[in-house]
Amino acid sequence: MRNPFPRLSRKRLIAGAAVLLAVIGVVLGLVLSQGTTPAPRAAAPTTTSPPAPTTTVPAPPPKLSHRCPLTDVPAPGGRVPRRPALAVKIGNEPYGARPQSGLNEADIVFDTPAEGFIMRYIAIYQCHGTPSIGPTRSVRWVDWHLVRQFIHPILAFAGGINPNVDQVQGFNWLRSADLLTEAAGAAGRISSRVAPDNLYTSTAALYRLFPRSNRPPKPAFAYSAALPGGAARARSVAIDFSYGTDVVWKWDPSHHGWLHTYGGVADIDALTGTPVTATNVVVLFVSYRFGPYAESTGGSGDFESQTVGRGVGYVLRQGTSIKVTWHRKFLISPFTFERAHGEVVSLAPGRTWVELVPVRTPVAFTR
Repeated sequence: MRNPFPRLSRKRLIAGAAVLLAVIGVVLGLVLSQGTTPAPRAAAPTTTSPPAPTTTVPAPPPKLSHRCPLTDVPAPGGRVPRRPALAVKIGNEPYGARPQSGLNEADIVFDTPAEGFIMRYIAIYQCHGTPSIGPTRSVRWVDWHLVRQFIHPILAFAGGINPNVDQVQGFNWLRSADLLTEAAGAAGRISSRVAPDNLYTSTAALYRLFPRSNRPPKPAFAYSAALPGGAARARSVAIDFSYGTDVVWKWDPSHHGWLHTYGGVADIDALTGTPVTATNVVVLFVSYRFGPYAESTGGSGDFESQTVGRGVGYVLRQGTSIKVTWHRKFLISPFTFERAHGEVVSLAPGRTWVELVPVRTPVAFTR
């Protein structure tokens, strides 16, 4: 074939064609780059040292609060004791059991009806100890229904009917201490009282029975130093449980609390000789039924106060009373208190007495 460009050599033609192809390649690259994302450039290789070995450090155990969980007051020595709630069943018969010992050292006291509307106490200890508690008496159905809220408590009592004793000894969440049988070494009888109201124990003796129980309970109530709204002045509240058990709580500014009285006479703690007082008094109206087992020959069945659900009540604190609705969803739940529009009513930091009042029991306030 004859060369159409006679003046150009074959070498120049080849070079020109190469330049032309290079230009076309650049143009095509610019066009294609408008619609595609260029691939990322590879990072330059670097030389690094191998990672240092890591050591897993266990998290520190949670610090205990410096405030007592069942009173919200500063703990003795600034540290909450590593021990569970200790519940002790205490008698309250008008002739024989009174005056009791160790009530003012309890964080919470539940006043509960028994057969014949005679009241008995469940004293709850945790932050403070006492060398004398009593007289201790038999276990009742209501006891384990109240102390379940303290998760893993100790319950000390002096015997009882077999169904109740068998029940509490079968719970894996409860440490039971029957002071008439397996825990008899933790109690002793005093000569100044007559049986059965002469069996006494102490917090130290009971805690020694369970050295591995070291879990403090959670707070039992909501606490606040501020007085809730809706509080009305109250000088006293009278609860007529039965003859010989006409409880009156009187506001006593000199003690900064409520003074416990029977028949107008101050209740005196036999251990210390001081009046029995409480920072808060909680009145809970509860329905009840009689259980299938009689506590004594010819008597009624066990008195079963219903403490799960809701009902009417009053919170007494700082010389006032507040009408509330009490709530308790499960046995493991604490009590909560609300005003009519849902506002939570708190207790003042300090010792609390809870009065379980059967519905239709007369209660009167003095304003």
